[in-house]
Amino acid sequence: MKTIIIGLGNPGKKFENTRHNVGFEAVNRIAGNFQFPIFNFQSNFNAEISKGEISGNKVILVKPQTYMNESGKSVKKILIKIKDQISNIIVIHDDVDLPVGKIKIVKDRGSAGHKGVESIIKAVGNENLIRVRIGIAPRHTCALVHRCKAEKMVLKRFSKEEQKIINQVIYKTAEAIDSLLKNGAEKTMNEYNS
Repeated sequence: MKTIIIGLGNPGKKFENTRHNVGFEAVNRIAGNFQFPIFNFQSNFNAEISKGEISGNKVILVKPQTYMNESGKSVKKILIKIKDQISNIIVIHDDVDLPVGKIKIVKDRGSAGHKGVESIIKAVGNENLIRVRIGIAPRHTCALVHRCKAEKMVLKRFSKEEQKIINQVIYKTAEAIDSLLKNGAEKTMNEYNS
């Protein structure tokens, strides 16, 4: 059985290093930490894919190359092909409800308004879906973020100070993935959601 880990983001140079693309960054970090091969674009899935192992578990890393709001289309194609071989589905994505520096792991929950997650839930459901939410809201505006235009904020880049924090959080996310595969969701949530 395999675990599929989906990092959400938008393809293309213009979206690199934006807040909305931390899911891609996290999956890249996981690939690097665990010595996965270079990502390969697979047109039948419209996704970049890399296969390897984490703590003895077979893992497929996925970066959908649809735009964020259509991520479910890519994920559905992959699951149709290999559904019987999948034991866990983990989605890593940005979250405007959490401040920069915070991660939160949830299971079997709704999209909370995240269009990429919503697309995946509509396409494949959310039963046993584990999500790693990475906070991207500027600390000084976190309480006001819903009054701001979240759509504009997610496409902005991090300040230098925030980027240092995000780099640490992405490293922590890779550790959390290792823990999820070794110890399961409950234990990992208790450890990383504090």
